[in-house]
Amino acid sequence: MGSFVSMSNTSHTLTTASRDYERIESAIRYLEENFQRQPDLEEVAAAVSLSPYHFHRLFSRWVGTTPKRFLQFLTVDYAKDRLRESSSVMEAAWDAGLSGGSRLHDLMVTVEAVTPGEFKQGGTDLVVRWGVHPSPFGDCVLGVTDRGLCALEFLTERSSKQIREEMSRRWPGAELQQGEKETSSYLDRLFPEPGAVPRGPFTLLIKGTNFQLQVWQALLQIPPGHLTSYGAIAEHLDRPRASRAVGQAVGWNPISYLIPCHRVIQSAAAGLGGYRWGLPRKRAMLAWEATAAQAADPASR
Repeated sequence: MGSFVSMSNTSHTLTTASRDYERIESAIRYLEENFQRQPDLEEVAAAVSLSPYHFHRLFSRWVGTTPKRFLQFLTVDYAKDRLRESSSVMEAAWDAGLSGGSRLHDLMVTVEAVTPGEFKQGGTDLVVRWGVHPSPFGDCVLGVTDRGLCALEFLTERSSKQIREEMSRRWPGAELQQGEKETSSYLDRLFPEPGAVPRGPFTLLIKGTNFQLQVWQALLQIPPGHLTSYGAIAEHLDRPRASRAVGQAVGWNPISYLIPCHRVIQSAAAGLGGYRWGLPRKRAMLAWEATAAQAADPASR
């Protein structure tokens, strides 16, 4: 697989990956609308204005697997199977607090929550440097402080100006500065190579209620290639009736992808549920990670 880590090629390669993702998302949307007919390679390629040959190459370059195998990862049935298979893994990870296969262990993530006083002041005396960057999942906005990463959001239908305004509302007392140089240093670790998980260490500075912080900490313990549900997280937090509140907390996650809210689905019966940055992007992330999990497990090939 190609690598995103060479700093001399990072900008060009990430830009290419971002353009690739736009085509991937268009293909996913087409498949969602026509899934029952199971369109073949030629039809999907035509829908994104590519020849079958170039469409096949796009998939290989973006994620390192065939379109047919990739599309299998996008199905609801696959998500349901992974949810059922993940239940015992998640119980073990949560019971241990830190498991050998957990994302928290692999990434060496340190979560620093703002103090109650800082929460009330809204980040007074804090400098947030932000920048817009291409990524394998489309253009994103990164926000960093001297105390760690505080934002990772995808543009979707919003402009960078709108996200900056939202960041300002989240940190009303902070000084916001545009600083692509500072934020770009995170890119090679966040998106190291197609199908790979980010590489720590990371320090995250997050602001939220006690309940939101508990939910986000639980998300960090979901191992790559696994899924869980809102209800399972609620049970883990001893709030079995709080599935809806868990869903709201997941939706307010300020650090997308790294805090893996894309790995939470509604239920085995209801399917994937929603996603703040668009359901096609959630499907793409899950398929990306499924490919990496398969590549790491020879028995699954």
